[in-house]
Amino acid sequence: MLSLIIPVYKNEANLDRLLGELASLDQRLEKELEVIFVVDGSPDGSFRILEERLPGRLRCSQLATLSRNFGSFNAITAGMELGRGEYFAVLAADLQEPPDLILQFYESLRSDSADIVFGYRTKRSDPWFTELSATLFWAIYRRFVVKEMPPGGVDVFGCTRRVRDRILSFPEANSSLMALLFWVGFRRRYIGYERQPRKEGQSTWTLPMKLRYSLDSIFNFTDLPVRLLLALGGLGTLTAVVLGALIVTLRLTNGIPVAGYTALALMILFFGSLMTLGMGIVGQYVWLCLQNARRRPNYLINSIKVFDS
Repeated sequence: MLSLIIPVYKNEANLDRLLGELASLDQRLEKELEVIFVVDGSPDGSFRILEERLPGRLRCSQLATLSRNFGSFNAITAGMELGRGEYFAVLAADLQEPPDLILQFYESLRSDSADIVFGYRTKRSDPWFTELSATLFWAIYRRFVVKEMPPGGVDVFGCTRRVRDRILSFPEANSSLMALLFWVGFRRRYIGYERQPRKEGQSTWTLPMKLRYSLDSIFNFTDLPVRLLLALGGLGTLTAVVLGALIVTLRLTNGIPVAGYTALALMILFFGSLMTLGMGIVGQYVWLCLQNARRRPNYLINSIKVFDS
């Protein structure tokens, strides 16, 4: 059986179309599909709609709610914990990823040709600024952090139960689920798709959430920021030594008639900013260490309802 996990947050506008697509998928997979909805502290009527319409709509489904909004990746992890199938897949509730992609995931996993299947975007139907910023971020991420990451990044995936068990064994806080899937290794396959424009509702993927995701994806999987800071510190020290030697030489030869206020101000500004940046980077790693040392759960499941016909 395939356990399909769908995180839900402010998706009441497109739940009718989603349930229709899932019913069609359920018919095509006969008795091999289980759908797990995880309502991630959604303030709208998503839970009420699913609670009313799920009974009898799908052969096998679960409806779970988290105690508050823990984020999409934590909601997916909660769904992976609840899944009863031998294979797992993830689909976004806004249907910007085609549901037929799940069938391709399932075929690849069932044929034992891969342990993890990633869906990567070959084309985006997003505003130009969003597309440009995403392309730039993933290019940097591929170059310095996860070299196996596809150019357009990944949002959906499928995996076997063995991979699921490995992922659940890592109690990491503020981590990136997608990067973790690359970290664990296993046999991979990539399936391209064209991301569809959003038809109902508005995206809740705000700029602060994107920045948070970017920072978590970087700081949890590379020491690149610290190495860059070390390089900047070394360059600054070398510059200070050279300029210091030059100033001493000019002072001894009476080449400095008046003290240079501008140069002094620029040096103070540069090294002050560098120190502030350094403390921020080191503080981010210390914060991650504290979060993991606390060992708080990444999510709390409030309720679970099972609808099996």
